Amino acid sequence: MYLATFLHDGQLKFGFRTKDENSIVDAAAAEKQFFPHPLLPETLREVIENQEAVARLRELNNEISENSANYIVPLSEVTLQAPLPDPKRDIICLGLNYHEHALEYTTAMEEAKNVPQYPIVFSKATTAVIGTNQEIKSHRNVTNQIDYEAELAIVIGKEGTNISEEEAYDYILGYTIINDVTARDLQKKHSQWFLGKGLDTFGPMGPYLVTADEIPAPVHLNIQCRVNGEVRQNSNTELLIFDIPTIIKTVSAGITLQPGDIIATGTPKGVGIGFQPPRFLQEGDIVEVEIEKIGVLTNTVAN
Repeated sequence: MYLATFLHDGQLKFGFRTKDENSIVDAAAAEKQFFPHPLLPETLREVIENQEAVARLRELNNEISENSANYIVPLSEVTLQAPLPDPKRDIICLGLNYHEHALEYTTAMEEAKNVPQYPIVFSKATTAVIGTNQEIKSHRNVTNQIDYEAELAIVIGKEGTNISEEEAYDYILGYTIINDVTARDLQKKHSQWFLGKGLDTFGPMGPYLVTADEIPAPVHLNIQCRVNGEVRQNSNTELLIFDIPTIIKTVSAGITLQPGDIIATGTPKGVGIGFQPPRFLQEGDIVEVEIEKIGVLTNTVAN
C-alpha cells in the first residue's frame, strides 16, 4: 500500500493510493461503507501504533472498487502532507553512510578523511517535518549554507529492543523519502549536528509511506536528487556502508524502537558542499528527491 496523509475539504485525512495511481482512498469513509463497527483512529500515526488498525487498512485495500466515488478522491483534489506529519519522537538519522559521500563531506569540512567504522547516529527535530510541495524556510537569520540530502527512510511497525540483523526486516512497516536538509555552517560550528539538521521545515518527507510488502528485502533502490532539474545525486541504496539490518540492530541496542519511529539511512555523494565551489540552495530553488518504487518528494526553498 501507498499510505498517505492529505488535506481534503479543509480536513486532515489519511488513506492509501488507488492501484491506478490517480486517486486516494479516504480510509475513514471507506471503512464506514464496509464495516459496521469502525475501529480506525484519527491519524495514520495512530494506525501504525495499532496492529488491528493496520490489518483493517489492508482489508480495505483488498475490498476497494475504484468506481466507488463516495470514498475515492482524485489526487488533483487533495493536498498531500507528510505521511507522518506529527512524529511522536525525533527522527533517527544516519550520517556519512555512503563511502563517496563520507569522503566528499570530510574533505569539504576539513576533517580526517575516514569512512566510519561504526554508524554515526544523530536526531532531527519533529518540527522539521513538512510534506511534498511545501516550502523549505531559508532561515537566513541563522544560516547561509543550506544543503540537500536525499535519503531513504525506514518506518518501524512494531516495538522492539536489541533486534538482531536476522529479525530486522520483521520490524519494518514501510519506507518513505526524507530530504535531510542541512545548514552546513551550523553543522560545522557546533560539535553535534542537531542544530544544523533540525531547523523548522528541514525535514521534508513523503509523498507516501510505502508498506514493506511493496519493496522486497534486501532493499536496493535507485535514489536521486535534482535541483532545478539538474541531477546532483544519483546512486542506489545497495551502496549503504551500514545496511538496513545493521542500522536497526545498532539503534535498537538498549533502546526500544516504537511503532512510528522513523530512521533516515543516510545520503549518497553529490551534496552541495561537495562541489568546488559549494553549490548551496538558494531562494526559489526547486529540490526533487526521487526513490524508486516510492515516488518524488518536491520542495521549493522559500524567498
